[in-house]
Order: sequence, then C-alpha cells, then structure tokens
Amino acid sequence: MKPRISVLTVCVDDLEKSLAFYRDGLGLPTQGIMGREFEHGAVAFFDLQSGLRLALWSREDMAHDTGMARPQARPAADFTIGHNVRSEQEVDDVMAQAARAGARIVKPAQKTFWGGYAGYFEDPDGHLWEVVYNAEFLPVD
Repeated sequence: MKPRISVLTVCVDDLEKSLAFYRDGLGLPTQGIMGREFEHGAVAFFDLQSGLRLALWSREDMAHDTGMARPQARPAADFTIGHNVRSEQEVDDVMAQAARAGARIVKPAQKTFWGGYAGYFEDPDGHLWEVVYNAEFLPVD
C-alpha cells in the first residue's frame, strides 16, 4: 500500500447541520451536498489541501454502505483531526471561529509539553479537532 490518503470521511447525525458548521462556521470550501438522487448517497465534500478531502456522510448511510450496524454511541477520543497553522495567534483565531460556529471547546489553546501551542474542539457530532502550531510542521499554503 502506498502512503496516500485522499478522503477522510466522518459520520454525522444531521448532514445539513454539519454542512453549515464546516461551510458557514469554519469557512471550508464545498460544492454542498451532492448525491441526493441516490438512496444512501447524499454526501458533502470539502477540499482541504493537496488533493485531500473531508467527506461528511450520515451515520445511517455509512451503516448501509458498510453493512455494519448503525453506531449508537458518539465517537470517543480514539483519534483527532489535526489542523496545523502558522502561529499561536492563528490557533487562537481558529479556536474562536470554531466556538462561534457552535463547536464545544474541549481544551483551550495553551503551550504544550513538547514546545508547541494547541487546543481541542469538538464538532457538532463529537469529532475532535486539534488546532496546533508546531514550528516543525508548518503548513504549505
């Protein structure tokens, strides 16, 4: 397997609400919801960087597509989605933007034990995002 990820799909309870959070609240670019003409096909894609996309898909539709039972519990802190930025101020700005959009701040931004600066927020469906400034991993814009 080549080390390549092109889509990160997260399951959501309410596709319209999550679309509004990511598009209107966080400002991520999207064409909106597509695939409504297909049963279990409605999805929203957000272009991130270098060909990577974030996809939002309903829990019911993911359960149907995979053949697995619909998950009853909200996601735990098994993984986070990391968003690297260029400065501590940008961490603070993104955290404030997420809060205004309706995110729950899990851990306010602060200095980290490894010398960076980071905070965590939870999207409307419980997915954890880490907003982080790490001088070793600056984003390429």
